[in-house]
Amino acid sequence: MTQTRWWWIRHAPVTENNGTIYGNLDLNCDCHDKESFQALAGILPDDAIWVTTPLKRTRQTANAIRAEIQANDFPAYDVIDDFQEQSFGDWHGMTHQELGEIRGDAWHRFWHAPASEAPPGGESFEDLISRTAKSIDVLNQKYSGKDIIAVTHGGTIRAAVAHALDLKSEKALGLSIGNLSLTRLDYYLTKEGDTSDHSSWGIVSINVEPRAFKTKKAPV
Repeated sequence: MTQTRWWWIRHAPVTENNGTIYGNLDLNCDCHDKESFQALAGILPDDAIWVTTPLKRTRQTANAIRAEIQANDFPAYDVIDDFQEQSFGDWHGMTHQELGEIRGDAWHRFWHAPASEAPPGGESFEDLISRTAKSIDVLNQKYSGKDIIAVTHGGTIRAAVAHALDLKSEKALGLSIGNLSLTRLDYYLTKEGDTSDHSSWGIVSINVEPRAFKTKKAPV
């Protein structure tokens, strides 16, 4: 059996959006929470593959974590376009109040829109699940048996959990994924070359805050 371990981390908080919807806009994040970066550095595995998205807040977060790890050499980031946050199209830059006024009764209970709805000029959460799952499957083959540290986005991590658990998209929207939280998903392959019948996922943890980590390299 081959076990590929995914260490999903949501980027540090974005503060320059002034409370507006930012989706896949390329904004900076706040990397001043040194304690959280130290905690993540203490729990993450050595010799892992590091994955980010093209959006700079994921690279900034990954750099801040690496700065706390006692190592001299790191692999280059594998930048995955499909792991970008959901695009909200014309809704980018709007406040939640403004969006609520426009949508009226269609306002969603815990997200901007139902999972199947694509904002004007944007994409649906179901679209995000589809592209995220596609690249997860590719990387499971490319890095089979390795640890993959994926510093991405809240929506992307919800999509990854939905893919692993075969969750309905609307249910996956209810997952809480905090900034700098860790989600561990393990992919098991019992027979090479036939992933449809001989693969499964194990859910180790979802949305664990870094301050919950007690010892270096301890299981999460």
